[in-house]
Amino acid sequence: MKLYSGPLSLFSRKVEIALYEKGLAFDREMVPFTQAQGYAPRHPAVLAANPKRQVPVLVDGDLSLFDSTVILEYLDEAYPAPALYPTGPKARARCRLVELAADEILLPPVTRLMYRTDPPHADPQRQLSRETEGRQAEAAILDQYGGLEERLKDRNYFCGDFSVADIGMFMTVLFALRLKGPRLAHFPMLAAWYARVGARPSAARAAEEIAAADKKLSV
Repeated sequence: MKLYSGPLSLFSRKVEIALYEKGLAFDREMVPFTQAQGYAPRHPAVLAANPKRQVPVLVDGDLSLFDSTVILEYLDEAYPAPALYPTGPKARARCRLVELAADEILLPPVTRLMYRTDPPHADPQRQLSRETEGRQAEAAILDQYGGLEERLKDRNYFCGDFSVADIGMFMTVLFALRLKGPRLAHFPMLAAWYARVGARPSAARAAEEIAAADKKLSV
């Protein structure tokens, strides 16, 4: 099994965490990336497998897959132990909704903070605009944190046992924090959940490698 990944690819790290949790052996190839040029030059294997031209790409024998959600679902069906989705259609649907919220509801405002790892924009007005958008994004992130606090209540994980829901949400919250977004101090249940997930060797490894990549690649 081979995974094409990126040092600061949130979606690739989701797949890596799942692979580590399942104890699956895999070769990882980090594709070229810089903050100035992004993913360039594009890796030919990624271009061949993914029309979106993005990592992650997972190759398992004669099967090539892209999109982290598709890959996670495949891994849980092909290598079911330990399971990363709960049992039963309703529970699995709820798990998928949490991952979807991480990728498509919380992540969009988080991406508006990505300018914080870039050099200041040459146009002062554009830089001011980015900073204004960043403050607006922080308000949206805080609103989402409140909803996640309510959703967790007194549970250790979002869907009972540790699952894809926790992998996806952990990575998005990690990116919010690494981009100097809102802290979790006012959300004790969310903070405890984040620490709990982050203590797992799979998630800790991903977080450590992202921090190392930040030192090398970010301003």
